[in-house]
Amino acid sequence: MLEPIHSQADLGEAPHHALPWLADESDRRSVQIGLVGTILIHIILLFLAPRFVNFAGVNHVSTPRPRPKDRNIEIPLDMFRPKQPTKQLPKFVEANPNAPENIPDKTNNISDRNQQVAQEKPTPNGKSDMPALEGRKDIQSTQIVSGQLVQPDRTVPAPQQVTAPPKPPSPAAPRREQNSYSGFDKQQGGDSSGYASNLAKSSNNPTDVQQSVNGAKDAPVADNGSAFSPQIDPKHPQPRKNLEQHVRPAIFAENKIGTSNIGLTAVDARWSNYGVYLQRLIESVQIQWERILSESGVYPNPGSIVEVKFVLNSRGEISKIIHVNPSAGTSDAATRACPAAIEARAPYGDWTDDMIAMLGSEQEMTFTFLYQ
Repeated sequence: MLEPIHSQADLGEAPHHALPWLADESDRRSVQIGLVGTILIHIILLFLAPRFVNFAGVNHVSTPRPRPKDRNIEIPLDMFRPKQPTKQLPKFVEANPNAPENIPDKTNNISDRNQQVAQEKPTPNGKSDMPALEGRKDIQSTQIVSGQLVQPDRTVPAPQQVTAPPKPPSPAAPRREQNSYSGFDKQQGGDSSGYASNLAKSSNNPTDVQQSVNGAKDAPVADNGSAFSPQIDPKHPQPRKNLEQHVRPAIFAENKIGTSNIGLTAVDARWSNYGVYLQRLIESVQIQWERILSESGVYPNPGSIVEVKFVLNSRGEISKIIHVNPSAGTSDAATRACPAAIEARAPYGDWTDDMIAMLGSEQEMTFTFLYQ
C-alpha cells in the first residue's frame, strides 16, 4: 500500500537540529565540526602528551648536585701587627775565679762574676772577647781555665820526708846592757817657730829604750826573733803550696785571635743571677756525672760524645728529656750516665724574677758530655 510522502516544507514546520549552534548549510556545519574536533584533540594532547611522549634531550627530573665544601680562610692577626724583633738571650761563659773582677765596657756574655778579657801573652791588635787558646777545632767551648771541683777519691800517697832530729835549745844568751838617753841641758828658740835641742851626755851602749837594762856590756845584740824557732833543713824543703783552681776540668776550643790586654786568663762577662744559676747547675751536673762513672767502675771509650737536650722549668725541675743523642761507638753505660747526671740533682732551685722575665716559664737547654 502506498503511503503518501510528506516533506517538512509541505507540512509547514521548522526543522529540528540535535546541536542548535550548528549552521543549516552543510558546508558551514562541516567547518564548525572540524574546528571543534581540532580543539578537543589539542586539549586531549595537552593532558596525555607528557605520559606518552618523551622529548629527546629534555630531562624533566632535576639531578641533585653536590654541595660545594665550605672553605674557611684564616687571617692571622700577626699580619696586622708589627713584627717584634726576636729576643736574643745572652751567652753564658765560665770565667776565671782567680782573675780580678772588673766590669767590661760592652759584652753580651754573662757569668757568675764581672770580668774583662785578658791573657798572659797579648795578641797584637786583638779585639776578641775571649782569650787566645790552643784547643780542639771540632767542639764549641766557653771554658778558659781548667781545674778540679772535688778532690779525687784515689790519691797517690806522698813520699815520707826525712827530717833532721831536733837540735837541743841553745843556752840563753847573756843580757846586754842597755842605757836610755839622758839629757841635762835644754835649749829652746825665742818664739814658737824656733828650733829646740836637748844636750845629752854620752853613755855606754845607748839604746832607744824607756828604762835602762842592767847586763853585760859586750854581749851580742839579740834580734826580736825567738831563740827556740824550729830549724829548717835546706836539703828537705817544705812542699810549695799551690792555689787550688775550683773550676771544672776544661776542654778548650781553639781560638787564634785573642786580646791585647795583658793579665791572668780572663773573658769578657757580666754578673747576673742567670749566670750564677747556670754555673751552679753545670757544676752540680759535672760532680754527679763523675760520681756515677766512679761508682759504675766502667769508663767509656775516649772520644765518646753524648748530647742531651732537655727542658728546665722555672721551679728548677727537669720537665722533659727531649732526646739523648750518642755518637757512634758510645756504650749504653756512657749514654745512660749523662741524662741520669742531669735528673739526679734536680730540682735546682726556683728562678729569680729577672730570670723569669728573661727566659719565661721554661727554657730548652743542651748539654754535651765528652769522654776523654
